Amino acid sequence: MNNPVTCDIFCNVIDNYGDIGVCWRLARQLANEYGVAVRLWMDDLASFRRLCPEVEVSLAQQRCRGVEVRHWAALFPEVEPAHLVIEAFACELPESYIAAMAAQEHKPVWINLEYLSAEDWVAGCHKLPSPHPFLPLIKYFFFPGFTPQTGGLLLERDLIARRDAFQSDAAQQRSFWQSIGMAMPDTATLRVSLFGYENTALQSLFDAWASGTQAVLCLVPEGRILTQVGQYFGDAVPCVGKAYSGGNLQVRVLPFVEQERYDELLWACDINFVRGEDSCVRAQWAGQPFVWHIYPQLDNVHMQKLRAFMALYCTDLPPDAAHALYALWEGWNHSASPGQAWNDFWIHESILRQQARAWAYKLSGNSLALNLLDFFRSIDKMRGSEI
Repeated sequence: MNNPVTCDIFCNVIDNYGDIGVCWRLARQLANEYGVAVRLWMDDLASFRRLCPEVEVSLAQQRCRGVEVRHWAALFPEVEPAHLVIEAFACELPESYIAAMAAQEHKPVWINLEYLSAEDWVAGCHKLPSPHPFLPLIKYFFFPGFTPQTGGLLLERDLIARRDAFQSDAAQQRSFWQSIGMAMPDTATLRVSLFGYENTALQSLFDAWASGTQAVLCLVPEGRILTQVGQYFGDAVPCVGKAYSGGNLQVRVLPFVEQERYDELLWACDINFVRGEDSCVRAQWAGQPFVWHIYPQLDNVHMQKLRAFMALYCTDLPPDAAHALYALWEGWNHSASPGQAWNDFWIHESILRQQARAWAYKLSGNSLALNLLDFFRSIDKMRGSEI
């Protein structure tokens, strides 16, 4: 290619860290692995600072880790549109920017990056064009997913190798535990990370761990489920740094960690409870058993998405292990009483661990960032501009 590709990524921060988590990963990967000149437009720099501590909230324009970060303010500046324009999760681009795209001799490739789903209809909608009603522009729908017929998942080139190195190196693991103020737990202790939305099912799960025969260390990153953790232990003000115990259960509240450190947390634990999209994908790359708290939607639409994913994920599992996984995931997402479901689930720990590892390798050949760039180049070439 003669000139570097430029890319504008637009993100409305809706759920604090989910949408921006995906966009930030994508921006860094495009910039640092593929040499794309990326501008990341966000309307909430304060939330973004939790993921990237060096960002200055007061600045309208700055560079962070190879990416140009721009504040998406109500009064949008006059800028030349990028070659590749990514509208994340159906956010609406500024009208002035759309008009500027239409005025370009070589129109940008405009992509609506959709939410992640395993539902069957996704493959049929992936890459579909949507002509603008009155401007000479076409927007394309691009769906992340779990099959080769979709856009794949975000995966850095060296992530699997770094994970394997971490999980086979006791020194790296000890260093991680020391960084969160703890000694490395012994191998008899079940290590759990717990990142979720508000969930009254937590009491049943904690009861099962507290009354079980195995010691459980539960690490809770600062987040929305923290209120329920405090309620369980009778603490009205749960906060970072606090530690709780009851029976065979110990709980430690961790500060919100930036993305790279969160990967290490997932790698260091035996099972990971995750929420939303970004942490769910990272849990899959961790190659450990996990439980997904999917983002709740009206009329339980989210449960269709959850079951579609479970159907794919459980394809190679024995029926009894698959049934146990279904029971725990559904109980957790329905705010039911998953205590007994947990016991049934963990009986199959060995096969679930093998499945998690195999699943990560199965998905690793389908890179979302690379697929986005390949699609951009195919559309650009078809139009005859070939940047």
